[in-house]
Amino acid sequence: MNIALLLSGGVGNRLKTEVPKQYIEVGGRPVISYCIERLSSHNQIDAFWIVANPTWHTQLTEWLKKYDIKKKFRGFSKPGENRQLSILHGLEDIRRQAEVSDYVLIHDAARPLLSEKLIADCFDALSGHDGVIPVLPVRDTVYYSKDGKSIASLLERSRIFAGQAPEVFRLGEYYEANVGLLPDEILKINGSTEPAVMAGMDIAMILGDEDNFKITTKTDLERFRQKIGKNDMA
Repeated sequence: MNIALLLSGGVGNRLKTEVPKQYIEVGGRPVISYCIERLSSHNQIDAFWIVANPTWHTQLTEWLKKYDIKKKFRGFSKPGENRQLSILHGLEDIRRQAEVSDYVLIHDAARPLLSEKLIADCFDALSGHDGVIPVLPVRDTVYYSKDGKSIASLLERSRIFAGQAPEVFRLGEYYEANVGLLPDEILKINGSTEPAVMAGMDIAMILGDEDNFKITTKTDLERFRQKIGKNDMA
């Protein structure tokens, strides 16, 4: 079974809006609804959970009635102190209804342009691996600095990649990888794949999608509005 975990616990401080970015209305609907609809309609997703603050559960339930097309939603999980603890809370809930051999796909509600193809590419690349992450090659020259003030060395750009979501992992192994970082190390994690790599899991890389960007700033939000506007006119 393939289960998606949609992360919607962020408060969007950097965007400085009245509501978290994933709940802002774009194209006549909330940002998160684009992910809900995609996950629900995809034939390789069997079920999905949402990590969200309880204050939004009632509103999300109303949106789910409209956008959970194939009725795959299974429940809410509580947000954690950081993103990785939110993931762990979701994994704990999912494990009660799944097998350790199942797979979990982790995605951010603030990445609304998730394509059907990228989800399929992730699952198709799993054979022989413990997980998959989409990545993009780094186009700019990358430098290393010890103090943030001067360049210490030049990194080889061809070996540097920027990770995206969704990331897919074997549920049992990934859960144990996260539990092994409790109570303090998990607070230092910045990316979903870090615990898997630290635990020695075999994670394959696939080519990501330039359009699958995360809404973090007002510029990102405007870029998404423009994308949706073009799709409406097409």
